[in-house]
Amino acid sequence: MTVPDCRPAWQAMRDAALGRRTEPAGVTRVVVQWGHCSQAVGAGDVYRRLAQLFQSRDDVVVAAAGCDGACFAATQVVVELPDGTARFFDRVTDDGHLSEIVAAADGGAWERARPQGELEAFFVAQHVALMEGIGSVDPISLDEYVAGSGYLGLADALSIGPDAVIRLVLDAGLLGRGGAYFPAARKWQAARRVDAERRHLVVNAEEGEPGVFKDRHLMEGQPHRIIEGALIAAYAAGAGNVVIYINAEADLSADRMTAALTVAEAAGFVGDDVLGSGFACSVTIRRGAGGYVCGEETTLLNTVEGRRREPRLRPPFPTDAGLYGEPTVINNAETLANLPAILRGGVRRFASIGLNEARGTRLVSLSGAVRRPGLAEVPMGTTVRQVIDLVGGGVPEGRAIGFAAVGGPSSGLLPSGELDVPLRPGMLHASGVVMGAGGITVFDDRASPIQVAARLGQYNAAESCGKCTPCREGTPRIAEALGRLAAGEPRDSDLRDLRDLAEIVGAASLCGLGQMAGNPVTSLLHFYGDTLGITPNE
Repeated sequence: MTVPDCRPAWQAMRDAALGRRTEPAGVTRVVVQWGHCSQAVGAGDVYRRLAQLFQSRDDVVVAAAGCDGACFAATQVVVELPDGTARFFDRVTDDGHLSEIVAAADGGAWERARPQGELEAFFVAQHVALMEGIGSVDPISLDEYVAGSGYLGLADALSIGPDAVIRLVLDAGLLGRGGAYFPAARKWQAARRVDAERRHLVVNAEEGEPGVFKDRHLMEGQPHRIIEGALIAAYAAGAGNVVIYINAEADLSADRMTAALTVAEAAGFVGDDVLGSGFACSVTIRRGAGGYVCGEETTLLNTVEGRRREPRLRPPFPTDAGLYGEPTVINNAETLANLPAILRGGVRRFASIGLNEARGTRLVSLSGAVRRPGLAEVPMGTTVRQVIDLVGGGVPEGRAIGFAAVGGPSSGLLPSGELDVPLRPGMLHASGVVMGAGGITVFDDRASPIQVAARLGQYNAAESCGKCTPCREGTPRIAEALGRLAAGEPRDSDLRDLRDLAEIVGAASLCGLGQMAGNPVTSLLHFYGDTLGITPNE
């Protein structure tokens, strides 16, 4: 297969972008980190107030960026001075903070609300790759993205051919980041081998589970990185249509992805002849139908087609017959965001990070009883305790760690003595705890594991789509039994029933929601069975 060299076309675009990005001498840049997290504490208002304060000045530019992951410090504002120095402000809220920012932009006296050391401590244990540039670049600006080598990975992919792209990504060892950790390029290979006139690639950014917010940070902070990754994967899979599936409640994510897609299409990165390669690919954005189960691959496909939000029987698998009955690859947004750097000659660099069986970094959504909640990027193999203590700063003073809920409602609870397990695919612990989509919620010594397990049981029961009998009937019974335990009013049969239900619902359900719904139960009984009057092997 003969492929054109698309890199000269990309280089011409980059040269033009660098020319347009050159700021006049003496211009100060004020960057407001505005993500879904900081929006909750007024980042939008901070941005609008600063834009108003500087609207009559030609020597100051106010820009919005995504959140760099330090959600605990929101709203953050960075003042970039003409001499190359920067001044940082966090937890910006009131007029006093804004007046300090104005003074800093004018080169005058200023004081920080908090010491910078806290932010430095948050990042020191991290390995920033996927999150690079988030918090400092304008997420919509194509010029800023291309000037930083954005879309070079796509140009490289188009210049070596789909088979070479697949080999590169297989050599890098990129596994999916949605929770199943299947080799990403194997899906592309499988879809490409199917004889079909049309193939699709779906970006799964539904992210409906509580305590997980990694994909939203990527979409809000570097949407072009996801679009570029999706185009690379579509090219490798032979797909001419990309659908980016975004949670119905993730409005800011959808707005920024839509705006970035618009400028990418106008520049020729999306369309009938991408970078003069002859590769044609359309990209559309669809909003989710709502519900945790929509993150399951075949349920997602049903909702895109306008059908009920429920899973399909498999086989056939989506790579054989997915969207509209045609071969379809479904990749998580975080998975695809890794591709641009890998294609830009970063195979060895990517493969050198993490574990032999799980390479690269992992975005971890850290919340709960920690001093520094936020989104962390750490190498695979980092332990749960390291994320909590080094990144999160541990629990607040005067408290101790009680346990952590790892992997969301599809996983389970790890007590404080079991937190030294490394983040890796599959089981983190034989009790049923898995890494899942990378959520860690910390509870201090005042929290009750039985109460938390009961809440997880209620959530799974409420989110069941009802299609298959084991999940439809079993998850409410699990929730009811856990509720009685939490209330101190158990029936004699509850513990036996919980053990049986966890096994049956997990083994007989159609999709991941039911298959994993018993994990909070099994981890609860394994670690806290003695407090419930049983032994782990009873």
